[in-house]
Amino acid sequence: MKRLNIFVDETGEFGFDKNSSKLYGISFTFHEQKDNIKLEINNLNERLERIGYSNMIHMADLIMSRGDYSHFDIKKRKSIFNSIYQFSKKIPVKYYTIIIDKKYTDSARILRQKILNEINTLIKENEEYFYKFDKIVMYYDNGQETLGIILESIFNRFNNFEHKINFNHKEKRLFQVSDMLTYIDKYDYKYRNKMSFSKSEKYFFSDEEIRKILKELSKKRL
Repeated sequence: MKRLNIFVDETGEFGFDKNSSKLYGISFTFHEQKDNIKLEINNLNERLERIGYSNMIHMADLIMSRGDYSHFDIKKRKSIFNSIYQFSKKIPVKYYTIIIDKKYTDSARILRQKILNEINTLIKENEEYFYKFDKIVMYYDNGQETLGIILESIFNRFNNFEHKINFNHKEKRLFQVSDMLTYIDKYDYKYRNKMSFSKSEKYFFSDEEIRKILKELSKKRL
């Protein structure tokens, strides 16, 4: 049986008050079950052990030095980032990110419709790819229930589609790759559209670093 695993994470929210995010993003990591990545996962976990951090990698907290990372210096935090990034380069997967600028919407209803349209475009442009699988399993924890409903409404068209909400976030390193992509691609959108960056973003990455990362990941885009 040909099985496709899809790991999904989002950035931003559906709110439109003055404290809400300016961008809404969704990143997908597509992994074909036949492609064994146990060696790469073991290498990643061993590298993180040497650094002194083996829990789930959460990119926003890592960049902003919050939560688990509040006592880590910049060198250690960048080592953690480089671990998941090098892992994302080596594994046989495909990536896709949707970024929606909320400046061009004025309600959660319109934002939902734009998300629907963008994901339907993803499916339409890659129909041959998706329909070659006998089973599609999506890993999304319904961190935002509205997005979970949208994803199910779209991917239910495929036979043997399964949406896994409860899974071990620490073990599912591919979910953490999607989390990383939401941040990288959001940063890129800000750069290309001359939007302001937070102090943490400017401190953690240089524009040159982001350009290099995007170039190296471009060959894996769906």
